[in-house]
Amino acid sequence: MISETSAVNFRQKLGDMLSRVQYRHDSIVINKDGKPVAALVDARLFERIRRMQGRFDALSERIEKGFSSIPQEQGLAEIDAAVADDRRSEK
Repeated sequence: MISETSAVNFRQKLGDMLSRVQYRHDSIVINKDGKPVAALVDARLFERIRRMQGRFDALSERIEKGFSSIPQEQGLAEIDAAVADDRRSEK
């Protein structure tokens, strides 16, 4: 479950919130001045996020290298066409 709390409440109930994350695998979004500024997630989820970020960065780099010889306008047009085609096939 994902819940939200203020930074002040988080500070006051840190031990309880750590237990919720550790044992119930909850996630907690921490707000400051009504805006989300951080999240507390269990260590296993955080590790998965880190691995996914690494794979995303590697894929982005491969795409960038693959399109490096194509003018920007042409590359953007190809991406727009692929997105439009995919959206049409979803309907």
